[in-house]
Amino acid sequence: MKTPNMQTMQNFTVKNIPFLDTCVLAALELFSQTKIPQLNVSYKHPLVVGSGNAAATGKILFEDSDVVFADESSFENKLKHIKSIDGIVLISASGEKHAPIIAKKAKRYKKRMTLLTNNPKAQAKEFSDVCYVLPKNREPYTYNTSTYMGPIFGKTKEDPKKVLNYIKKSTSKLKMPDFKKYKKYYFVVPEEFEGIIRLLNVKFIELFGRNIARDIETFEYIPHATTVVQSDELFISFGKRVDKVFAKNQFHVPLPKNVDYGAMMAIGYYIVGQIQRSQPQWFKKNIVEYMKKASKIFGHEMKAIVE
Repeated sequence: MKTPNMQTMQNFTVKNIPFLDTCVLAALELFSQTKIPQLNVSYKHPLVVGSGNAAATGKILFEDSDVVFADESSFENKLKHIKSIDGIVLISASGEKHAPIIAKKAKRYKKRMTLLTNNPKAQAKEFSDVCYVLPKNREPYTYNTSTYMGPIFGKTKEDPKKVLNYIKKSTSKLKMPDFKKYKKYYFVVPEEFEGIIRLLNVKFIELFGRNIARDIETFEYIPHATTVVQSDELFISFGKRVDKVFAKNQFHVPLPKNVDYGAMMAIGYYIVGQIQRSQPQWFKKNIVEYMKKASKIFGHEMKAIVE
C-alpha cells in the first residue's frame, strides 16, 4: 500500500505545515497498516479525564459505559465527592502538560489509573498502573488527528482502509463550495454522533481562532431557535440535508453506509481541512510564536511539530 500522505507528515517543517485534510489521509494510511491496541478497562465506575481533544475523545470512547467524565478543572472535585469512582482513565496524547498534575493528584486519592497516550516517555506514565501507548504520525501541534483517531477506530472496529477509500472516491470528488466566500459556518451532524461536536469545535478554535464563526449541532437541535437571527453562513450537513426553512446556503456531505465515529471524525476533519485551505493561514503564521509562550506556561520546551 502506498502512503504518500504519511511521507508528507514525516518530512514537513514549520515552513510547509500540511493542511488538516492531508493529516487525515495520513492517519488513515497509518491505521490501514498498523494494529491498534485493544483497550481493556476493568474499573466498574471509572473517572475518565482529559483536556480539550482528549476530553472529547474520552466521551466518545466511553459514551455507552457507566463512567464519570471530567477535565483538568473538574477532576479533583469529582474525586472528592463521587465515592463510587474506583479507577481513573487518563487520556493525553503527550502525557505532558496537565497530565502529570492530574496523575499525581489521582494517586493521593489512592485510585488505580490507566493512561492512554501516544508518548512512550510521557511524564504521567510513572504514576500509572496501566499504560497504553497508541500509534501516531508526526503531526503539527494541536492537530491531534492520528493521536485520537486511533483509539476511536479501536473502539468502533471500523476498517480505516475502507474509510480512506471512501474519502478518496466520494468525499474528495464532491463539488466543493467556494469556501473563501464564507466566514461563518454551521456544521450539522446526525444525532448518533453528538460526541463529535466538541472535537470539531476544538479544531475550529485551534485553526481559525475567532476569525471564523461556527456553530455545530445535531439535526434535531437546529429547530430549537438556533436560526432566529439569519446570517450569511454556510450550512454543512453530514449524512442528510437540512430543511430549507432553516438553511439558505447548504453543502451536503454524504456519509458511508454503517458509518461510525471513526469515519465521522475523518470526514468531518477532512472538510475542515478544505475550509482551512481557502482561508488565510492563521495557524501556520502563529503556531511557532504560540509554542514559545506555551513552553513558558507549562515549564518545559514544547515544539510546533510533535515527533
